[in-house]
This record gives sequence, structure tokens and C-alpha cells, in this order.
Amino acid sequence: MFCVLQLSDPHLLADPHGRCRGRVALEALRHGWQQACAQLQRRPDLLLISGDLCQDESLGGYVRLRELLEQWPVPAALLPGNHDHPALLRAALGRTAWIAPALVPLGPWQLLVLSSHRPGAVAGWIDPPQLAWLERQLQAATAPVLVALHHPPLPIGSADLDGIALQQPERLLALLLAHSAVRAVVFGHVHQHWQGQLARPQGGEALPLWACPSTLASFAAVQPCPLGQPHWPGGRVLELEAGGGLRTRLLRWSPWEPA
Repeated sequence: MFCVLQLSDPHLLADPHGRCRGRVALEALRHGWQQACAQLQRRPDLLLISGDLCQDESLGGYVRLRELLEQWPVPAALLPGNHDHPALLRAALGRTAWIAPALVPLGPWQLLVLSSHRPGAVAGWIDPPQLAWLERQLQAATAPVLVALHHPPLPIGSADLDGIALQQPERLLALLLAHSAVRAVVFGHVHQHWQGQLARPQGGEALPLWACPSTLASFAAVQPCPLGQPHWPGGRVLELEAGGGLRTRLLRWSPWEPA
């Protein structure tokens, strides 16, 4: 079994003591990693951080993230959100982690990380060249595939968030639903637990979609939190089985407080 820990939306700053939404973003991410590993009772095989890595879109913010990742002996995959600068992200972390768009080998699985960043916009998109790349990867897939992006590819039922989700997602969803190798889609951006599914046009098992809470702060929840703590930071663990099975569970922890 291959274990992926998904964290999301840390909103780091160049200042290691800098606060976002009233919390020290760097310490909130460090605390989230420690709490998640304690709940897993093991180190994950891969750390996936699904966007909004750097609130101030600064090189210093990405250097702070690199310093953290260098302390954590786990491979990492990173993807940009609307609060990111993809060129600076790649400059600071391109030798440390997989940067979206990328294909990441996960033992008997494959992870496809997509960039839904659109310069100057809060809402996301997947541009035509990346869609063409994705289609080639899916056509060549010989293993079960997990897909990750920052923006939700469909409305989650939030008046505040649905207008800034992925724009014009029809071709992306058509690609994902047409390929049976795609077993699940995970995303961030919405700072909360959410789960849904889409029926495949050819029948068979529906495609599950899961959102990940933020390590920093939560937004108003659309669905009840299975753990009863919708305002706590959190993450998601995905357990990928050799036969193509997939299990997921939500993680929550109390917010970091200075000693």
C-alpha cells in the first residue's frame, strides 16, 4: 500500500513569523505535518501540497517551504494555486519536488498533478497545451491514476467559492471521465472537507472527488465535517492499493498556538 498525505493552502510568507488570517502560516504548516504524521503513526510515502503555497508570491516564501521540505525525509509534489507565482515556485523548488504539471510515480499508481493557476485571476483554468499533455498521459497510462489540482473542477455548493472555481472545466472533466484509469480527483482552494462524485458516460464506477482542508484556516463548511471539527485545520490521507483500490480519510487537528 502506498500512502499519500495531502496538505493544502498553507499561504506561506517570506517572513517566517508572518501571519495570514491571524495565524503564523509557517508554524501552522509545520504543526500540520507533525500532527498528520502522529495520526498516521508513520511517515507518508509522498507529501502532496495542493496549492496556495505562498500568499505573498515571493521567492522568500518558497525558500521557507524548501527549508521545511528539506527537514522532512519524504518526496513531495507541489502544484500552484491562485496565490502562487509558478516561475518563482519552480526556481526555488524545482530540484526539491515535482512541480505541476508532472507525472509522479506512486508505486503501483501514477499521480498526475495539474496547474490550474491563471495569472491575474482568482479562478482557475487548465490551458489547452496542458489539456493536450493530460490527454497523452491518460492514453498512455498503464496503472491506476490519481489526479490533483488546486481549484475544484465543479461547483461545491458555496455561493462564495463557486464563482472562483475552475473555469470552463468541461474538457477536463470529459477527459477524466472517459479514462477508466482515473480513480479519483483531489483538490484544495476551498479550505474545507468536501466529497462528491461524477457518473461516467460509459457506465461503471463513478469518479470520486475530494477536497482537502487548509493547514492555516477553514472556510464556512458546505458539508458536515465527518470528524465534527469543521473549523480546525486539516489534511487528507490517501491509501493506494496495488490492485487499484483506494481508501481516503480526513485528518483534523487543533490550531497551532505559540508556547
